[in-house]
Amino acid sequence: MKNLIIIILVLFSGITNAQIKTVNIQASGLTCSMCSNSIFKALKTLDFVEKVDPNIKTSSFEISFKPDANVDFDKLKAKVEDAGFFVANFTVNYHFDGLAITNDKHVTVGKTVFHFLNVEDAVLTGDKKIRFLNKGFLSAKEFKKNSSLTKMPCYKTGEEEGTRIFHVTI
Repeated sequence: MKNLIIIILVLFSGITNAQIKTVNIQASGLTCSMCSNSIFKALKTLDFVEKVDPNIKTSSFEISFKPDANVDFDKLKAKVEDAGFFVANFTVNYHFDGLAITNDKHVTVGKTVFHFLNVEDAVLTGDKKIRFLNKGFLSAKEFKKNSSLTKMPCYKTGEEEGTRIFHVTI
């Protein structure tokens, strides 16, 4: 019985209450306000997006979500790419309620699995910005450079045993 309780505690220690506050996407390849407008329109078509605030000077988009929305990070990236551009930086502002993280380990937040890289062991509480390191969520040069942060094969594939893994850092 004691072992069962320990197993349950371990399983739920990675699952925590966390709320996505905003996503900031910086796009590359924009040359004019029409480029920015095409990404803006594409992002607005997603049913979980409430508001998109473009910043033409930084080629970035601050995205807010509908309450209790199931945010799909891959769909956000795909909309930028469908508009003809690339994601240069993808940052999520999360509100955490006591998420224990360990370097080079997976942790589940809601239905999402994160693999934290280049971090010190910590408990995340309050608002924190996490930066995505997956292929397509940053430049190819940065993706290659970050491959030295882990030996786990999920970094190159973005998945493990059919589960989507998002590689992130703080």
